[in-house]
Amino acid sequence: MPICDVCHNHCNLTEGATGLCKARICKGNTIISKSFGLVTSIALDPIEKKPLNLFYPGSNIISVGSFGCNLRCPFCQNHEISYGFDKEYEYGVKHIAPDELAEIAESYKPQGNIGVAFTYNEPLVGYEYVIDTAKEVHKRGMKTVLVSNGCVTETIASQVIPHIDAMNIDLKGFTDSYYRDVLGGDRGLVMDFIKRAVSSSHVEVTTLIIPGYNDSDEEMRKLSKWISDLNDGEGRHSVPLHISRYFPRFKMNIPATEVESIYHLRDVAREMLDHVFTGNC
Repeated sequence: MPICDVCHNHCNLTEGATGLCKARICKGNTIISKSFGLVTSIALDPIEKKPLNLFYPGSNIISVGSFGCNLRCPFCQNHEISYGFDKEYEYGVKHIAPDELAEIAESYKPQGNIGVAFTYNEPLVGYEYVIDTAKEVHKRGMKTVLVSNGCVTETIASQVIPHIDAMNIDLKGFTDSYYRDVLGGDRGLVMDFIKRAVSSSHVEVTTLIIPGYNDSDEEMRKLSKWISDLNDGEGRHSVPLHISRYFPRFKMNIPATEVESIYHLRDVAREMLDHVFTGNC
């Protein structure tokens, strides 16, 4: 049985079986994308909504999502498209080929659109579509953005990163136990992805603060220190951090993060970082 090499789950799939991500399937003894070109969500968003605050601020970007995710965050805001595709999706799915999506993006240039952002679900479980569409977008002189959990193997990272101009990558916490036991992920893969990405793309990082899980001063100091040591290969240390407030979602019902906690952790992060932003406050 072939083993999927996209992420840490390394799903071992029999013929016709779908991986944990819901987006990859075994056909003809080969694991391929099940979601290629299948779009569940598309919108013209402000670039700051990705969030990217230091990449073409004030511009808009066509944001597109498919379905599937390789993590199992209990607080997921997009669980219907991330995990729910063993059921019929309420809003339907539309096929948009890579060149067609690039043409849509180009048509919105008068509205301040700079390109295409792959977002909403986890784009890298369907990395082939990201790469093919990014090539078409670049042919038209526009930009590509990736919003990702970064939890993919080096093999996939090395294929995708050269085609992306800017990324917002989730670094959801700074302990292996949180990644493994709560999210079903691999912190090491995410950190490796970020380190690789900063050498060729504009990168901003987001951490969603969950009370009692990743909200200690000690963890924020370690996380922000690690980010502060990143550089783009030319000695520049300028990766921004977005600290976001959690609200009860999906399977997690603990109270929302206190606004004061977010502002306090912002101040802790600013001990190490020049650019720290708050979200959902």
